[in-house]
Amino acid sequence: MAEQSLYNRIAELRAARNLSQQQLADAIGVSRKTISTVETSRFTPSVQIALQLARYFAVPVEQIFSLEPFSAMPATQ
Repeated sequence: MAEQSLYNRIAELRAARNLSQQQLADAIGVSRKTISTVETSRFTPSVQIALQLARYFAVPVEQIFSLEPFSAMPATQ
């Protein structure tokens, strides 16, 4: 089975809160490079990182990550 892309809204959520990659990385305890590679879909995050991001942004993990492209909807509800 071919590997599927994992789409995410991390950059969108960061921008809505005026956060840099470094600020987000510091907040959840990972490197800036980790945030960068996850945002650009070059790295699939662990479940732990995905859950930390969901907790930080106070949204379900499904509002951050998806196997399907996200439609044009607001980042936060």
